[in-house]
Amino acid sequence: MILDPLYFVLLAPAMLLSAWAAFATRSRFQRWSQVPNRRHVSGAQAARYILDRNGLHDVQVHPARGMLSDHYDPIHRVVRLSEDTYYGSSISSLAVAAHEVGHAIQHQQRYLPMQLRNLAVPVANLGSNLGWFLIMIGFVLSFAQMIWAGVILFTATVAFQVVTLPVELDASRRAKLELDRLAIVSPSEKHGVSKVLTAAAMTYVGAAITGILTLLYFLLRLGAFSPREE
Repeated sequence: MILDPLYFVLLAPAMLLSAWAAFATRSRFQRWSQVPNRRHVSGAQAARYILDRNGLHDVQVHPARGMLSDHYDPIHRVVRLSEDTYYGSSISSLAVAAHEVGHAIQHQQRYLPMQLRNLAVPVANLGSNLGWFLIMIGFVLSFAQMIWAGVILFTATVAFQVVTLPVELDASRRAKLELDRLAIVSPSEKHGVSKVLTAAAMTYVGAAITGILTLLYFLLRLGAFSPREE
């Protein structure tokens, strides 16, 4: 499949965007992780401040192992921050911590895109695994029905990637708003927060575009857009 010129033409721009986004996220995080915030507030403290301000006193903040392992656990209602973010007082730490708390606020307010994403997780996981398997085997065996079954499952994964975009962008918007309201960051520090969050958001944009174009490739190869013969 990857030797197909059509696949390369369709996917190359998205792959380049994804590669750039991944590089930018790492480089910007590392750059701003060297810049301490003026109030010397740690990521854990910032997360706690924002949670309490929004009445989320029952949501815990715990450290987690692994670089960029930060996430919000809606089942156990815990904001898990990587150790660098949890203990660090850099601009990167504040940006990441506030972003994850943004997801907790979304959960509290029943933000519709987040609810849709959570519902789509099981089907998306199935589509990303079984879908690809059926597509690959279908192409090898020239079994169109199997390919179509895989494409339908893969569509669920693409839908998950698309609905993830507003969830992540909104969490970043909330992060910047809350950091500003609590006066945790200065005007000059806002620039660094925005840089870190924008680069991270682009990774989701790249993933969504890659998924959409991959789906388009499969549909083109299956002749979904070809005029039907009478």
